Amino acid sequence: MERILLAADYPNLTKLKLFNFEQKIALNYFTNESPLRYIFQQQITELILGNRDRNSMIGSSKKYTTNVYGHILKFFKNLKYLSIIETFNPSYPCLSLHKLPPATFFSSTLTHLCINMFTLDDCLYLLDGRLKQLSTLIIGISYVGEFSSIIHNMDGLPNLKCFSLKCYVQINQYDNKILPLLHRMSFLEKLTLYLRTKNRAGFIDNTHLQNEILMYMPRLHSFTFYISTDNTVDLFHDVPRQDNQRIVTNIRQQLMANIMHYTGDNKAVYHIFSLPFVFDHLEDIGNIFPDTIFSYVTYLLVQDIFAFNHEFFIRIARSFPLLNNLRIVNFQSQSTCNLNTFSSDSSQSYSIVEYPYLTSLDVRTADIDYAEQFLNETKTYAPYLAELTIHYRNLEMVTNNFKREETRWNCAKVKRLIMIGTWVHPKDFYLYFPLL
Repeated sequence: MERILLAADYPNLTKLKLFNFEQKIALNYFTNESPLRYIFQQQITELILGNRDRNSMIGSSKKYTTNVYGHILKFFKNLKYLSIIETFNPSYPCLSLHKLPPATFFSSTLTHLCINMFTLDDCLYLLDGRLKQLSTLIIGISYVGEFSSIIHNMDGLPNLKCFSLKCYVQINQYDNKILPLLHRMSFLEKLTLYLRTKNRAGFIDNTHLQNEILMYMPRLHSFTFYISTDNTVDLFHDVPRQDNQRIVTNIRQQLMANIMHYTGDNKAVYHIFSLPFVFDHLEDIGNIFPDTIFSYVTYLLVQDIFAFNHEFFIRIARSFPLLNNLRIVNFQSQSTCNLNTFSSDSSQSYSIVEYPYLTSLDVRTADIDYAEQFLNETKTYAPYLAELTIHYRNLEMVTNNFKREETRWNCAKVKRLIMIGTWVHPKDFYLYFPLL
């Protein structure tokens, strides 16, 4: 970077994108002694960093916030656009503002911010007035711990026009934290939400979205969302006992879908989301889901109290064409679906399911039949399966103590094998998994 930026004059340079960014770059180059000081401080208004730092390597997240994120806002005098993106590191150090002075992360010029935050409380700290010019905020929440009892600034946010919040972990403070935050955004024009809620007094449906969100945002013209409610069956008394799904056009003429299915004797999950589905992560999908293409989903968790048959996995392959990571939670045997189990290889009255992008499979919380479903090449073609999580006993049985030919091919590319339970390597184990 230094050689390139010092090789010539760049009077019109205003945007800088750095991949493989690390803390040491900030310490070495974002300083008053740096030969690049003038470019960074006076010219750059847009900064995009592909962060490769890891949480395990940086020590305190608060120190990282102060020394890296906070320092960037102080050093780049004219910065208007800051985006911290993932590269090959799926979880870079988060912005953590709890118990830090407001001046630690402050800007009078920043209008666009994209960053992962430690908790939802950190988002509330961020919107306490320290970024008055902010018009676009795109955040991901990484952890859900104990929420603080601090009363945050509840003033309106008249400059905020675009807000995106994604939280892949379940939260139980939707009504106390998220709704009051959204009610401050009356000038919002674009809203994106990915939320998984639990322990509410009722599920979040179309009526709730209309009355509790859209009513407070009269200027909103784009609403992209996925919201699930995980709760006891008693709270779903007005939904039919059987699983159900439908696609309707109801929210300001926007196409959306809803799914409700049972995950236990007294547990149910209700999903509502806009179409097309634009997120890469989806959990708690059961046997019945809309007949649509989830073009961007790479991580999928499926679970149900009823068994998944072979045709279900055909639908999954068709509806999730880019599926990369699949976890199955289902202790019901496929034999209840009249599907041939691993004791009968000769009967093949079903087509082979193809997963051309599947690299990670987790069947630790599933009946042995699902290991058979995916490892038997006469049922599933998974040419790039590189990571497998499974109970050792199930693996041993499905592979016939690592001698069975029908399961050899789908195991041959596995580079990471996570086995649950006590195990001893037989002599054929490493022949079966040559890349371990």
